[in-house]
Amino acid sequence: MSQAQNITWHQSAVTKEDRRKQNAHQSFVIWLTGLSGSGKSTLANELAKELYQRQVRNYVLDGDNIRHGLNKDLGFSDEDRKENIRRIGEVSKLFVDSGTVVLTAFISPFIEDRESARQILGEGEFHEIYVKCPLEECENRDPKGLYKKARKGEIREFTGIDSPYEEPASPEFVVDTQASSIEECTAQVIAYLESKNLI
Repeated sequence: MSQAQNITWHQSAVTKEDRRKQNAHQSFVIWLTGLSGSGKSTLANELAKELYQRQVRNYVLDGDNIRHGLNKDLGFSDEDRKENIRRIGEVSKLFVDSGTVVLTAFISPFIEDRESARQILGEGEFHEIYVKCPLEECENRDPKGLYKKARKGEIREFTGIDSPYEEPASPEFVVDTQASSIEECTAQVIAYLESKNLI
């Protein structure tokens, strides 16, 4: 991909801090990562409802939804997955600049790519939350029937089956969706955000 030449960043007259003051809350990214079927999208939407009730402006960026539009040109090769996460990191940065809390629900299987997203966002604005769930349990749930297709060879490069998932080495927070209900996981994440004075 070639880089654009002769471009200059145009500073906005209204700053991120101005928007945060107007919204009366911080802006940051909750980066939910985990296997397919671990509960990322469900948790993101439960968190969105809870934050909305608290008057916290937020937006969910969901892996499947993004691939219907912005990233519909990408497949599931390692290179495409990397570009998928890079784009989401950049989009998330724009939302954070707008004063919005971003809830991302992406498998984002590779540590290096998640760390790249962290670098895009910057210090204090990227909170990696590992949505932990054993592969066996994710396969049992299989809400979209994808594991079944992957086991039959109908889907290639499927994370957890024939493509690796690299567990976070030191995430900001971990929820275990096998041990706890989605409601309990939501409460745990909210408590984490409160403990960091983010909401």
